[in-house]
Amino acid sequence: MEYLYERVAYLRGLVEGLGIEESTKEGKVIANIIEVLGDFADAINELNESQEELDEYVEALDEDLANVEDELFDEEDDEDEDDFDFIEVECPHCNEYVYLDEEVLDKGEEVLCPNCHEPIEVQMDCCHHDCCCDD
Repeated sequence: MEYLYERVAYLRGLVEGLGIEESTKEGKVIANIIEVLGDFADAINELNESQEELDEYVEALDEDLANVEDELFDEEDDEDEDDFDFIEVECPHCNEYVYLDEEVLDKGEEVLCPNCHEPIEVQMDCCHHDCCCDD
């Protein structure tokens, strides 16, 4: 942002070089314009510094959040994703497809359709394991 200060200083030098007196109407206007330009340069410089501080702060927060996400999601990744088995079933009442937890179905609990709130009866096919069949 130094270039703004340089440009304001250049304008001051031009005004001095032209010999414009601040006692004239035009001289007062030009001097005030240059002063306002200096104020703008100061304000822009302050905004730039604040923006840089905010960028650093947001970057630090982003890194911290990434660490927290890694901790949370790594634990979830360690869990067996097969722990959650869902089956897709078409509701016989509203014909919408819903996903049901197999564990709930295995327990024989009544399942209500989330759309029409009517009970869904699901016929589970035998898995042909020794736990449920006598082959």
